[in-house]
Amino acid sequence: MKILIDTNVALDILLRRQDYANAALVFSLTQHGIISSYISASAITDIFYLSQKDLGKKAAREHLKSMLRVFKPATVTADHIHQALDFEWDDFEDSVQYVVGESFSADYIVTGNVMDFTTGEIPAITPERFLKTISVIED
Repeated sequence: MKILIDTNVALDILLRRQDYANAALVFSLTQHGIISSYISASAITDIFYLSQKDLGKKAAREHLKSMLRVFKPATVTADHIHQALDFEWDDFEDSVQYVVGESFSADYIVTGNVMDFTTGEIPAITPERFLKTISVIED
């Protein structure tokens, strides 16, 4: 199973925010090879920028390096950018992430903002819901 991790979920992990416990379990499933998780390369700069405000640059860099040993960066190409622009979604970042997810046939987009992805065909799901879904699939 392949999933795309949205920026907000990565930040939940790095900053131990609101949904940290569930996001950390998704990280653990990836770490143990049960699922494959990707983060859009374009989101990595946002994740660093936002996390360094709380953690400081050095700590943010080290935490992001650790995260990227588990979550794979997903390439963003010029074609992805053009496709995302054609979507005309309200949030351009979300449209880029969606197109990147399509490019590697993501089964889910794991996000704290499910409503941002209602237009697409890849199911958007919260970390909590994803964990419930995968436990049903594995049974």
